[in-house]
Amino acid sequence: MIRVLLADDQAMVRGALATVLGLESDIEVVGQVGSGDEVVAAARELKPDVALLDVQMPGKDGLEAAADLRAALPSCRVIICTTFGRPGYLARAMAAGAAGFVVKDAPPEQLVEAVRRVHSGLRVVDPALAAESLATGASPLTARELDVLREARDGSTVADVARALHLSEGTVRNHLSAAIGKTGARTRAEAVRVAEERGWL
Repeated sequence: MIRVLLADDQAMVRGALATVLGLESDIEVVGQVGSGDEVVAAARELKPDVALLDVQMPGKDGLEAAADLRAALPSCRVIICTTFGRPGYLARAMAAGAAGFVVKDAPPEQLVEAVRRVHSGLRVVDPALAAESLATGASPLTARELDVLREARDGSTVADVARALHLSEGTVRNHLSAAIGKTGARTRAEAVRVAEERGWL
């Protein structure tokens, strides 16, 4: 039996995934959690072979949880399963040690096959997303530019961002200006939107 842990903040989605996987004679859903913060503890207790993680969850997102899980329980293979098929998410998922990346609107049999393939040691990536990721390329933003955009995401002032990140206001302005230029945006709000749409944030 392939033991699977599900992590998704939407109970209905978790239930649907559990039902689909539970119909298979060789797959058993051993646990379900609703936030990224719960993943490692649940995995330590339940010893799943495969963890199916959503990207956007409360607390730690699925990409952070994937990295934590790979460090804490290297034998557990991770599949990112998300509504948002963004190229940047794919690159970040692979960097976090995920073995698979599938989108939720894929046919159920593709998800089941992904679980089996990942469990057997293979990598599984949604082909359309892989092609888009290659065409889009890696994020041009530095780690600090991403930090600044994250802090500015809710409309915080330059002074607020500077305080939160322990930077000077001039440094924050420079990072924002660089991020705006690299994303081809006209404003920082637009730069945040572009970075989110591409999965860089």
